[in-house]
Amino acid sequence: MVLRVSFYLLFDLEVPTPFILMLRPRSNATQWVEREEYKISPMIPVVEHTDIVGNLCQRLIAPSGNFSISTKAEVQVPDVVAVDFGAPFVEIQNLPDSILRYLLPSRYCESDRFNDLAVSITANELPGYNQVAAIESWLRNTISYIPGSSNFPISAVDVNYRQSGVCRDLAHLGIALCRSISIPARIVVGYLYNLKPMDMHAWFEVYVGGCWYTFDATQEDKKGGYVALGYGTDAADVAVFNQFGPGVVPLKHLVNVEIVAQEHENFHPEF
Repeated sequence: MVLRVSFYLLFDLEVPTPFILMLRPRSNATQWVEREEYKISPMIPVVEHTDIVGNLCQRLIAPSGNFSISTKAEVQVPDVVAVDFGAPFVEIQNLPDSILRYLLPSRYCESDRFNDLAVSITANELPGYNQVAAIESWLRNTISYIPGSSNFPISAVDVNYRQSGVCRDLAHLGIALCRSISIPARIVVGYLYNLKPMDMHAWFEVYVGGCWYTFDATQEDKKGGYVALGYGTDAADVAVFNQFGPGVVPLKHLVNVEIVAQEHENFHPEF
């Protein structure tokens, strides 16, 4: 399917304010960006760079007063999420160097605290994809998904204690459980078609069988419609905007995802 995604932010800034934004999707093996539009008002100089894992980041200094950011993109994505029961665990010595960072504890994913729980959840499962599927099922059945219940990231330990959270929180706990049994896991932030209520979304991916696979304990099925904006070890790496100086809250924050006209749907990216 081809999705049209859009995001709008409006600020009222008291002083000139530095921002780092992460609002441009990039083409990869699971998504292809067909069209893109990025507007800021008033127009000011913007510098773009690629971070350590390949996310597209934009740096700017917003002037005082009203300042808005508007992005749109049309992105080809799979109709369904890939499922591969039996995909094997990858021995640590065989992991690519770029994957190793996703094995370690991080700010919001204290994987060193979850081995006993992860071993209990995954008992009798085949090492690899099947273990992660068991973790996803446990999250869905144990941790209450409550959209809008938290405005700030909390750690996996806190999520497990509270037994509830937003999409980001369930992703953090899933990541921590996977890493605790030596399965590389990373957070992804972006858009999801038909998400209710509509907002930015977070899920997690794991590396098994030589590939990254998507898992999302907030959804009941493996439907497609995911558009990724950023990948990282946890939420600290993938904020869609970081602002420096006096704290600000957007006056408006609008997210929309819709399917593009039928004639686009036969397009399939090749890599």
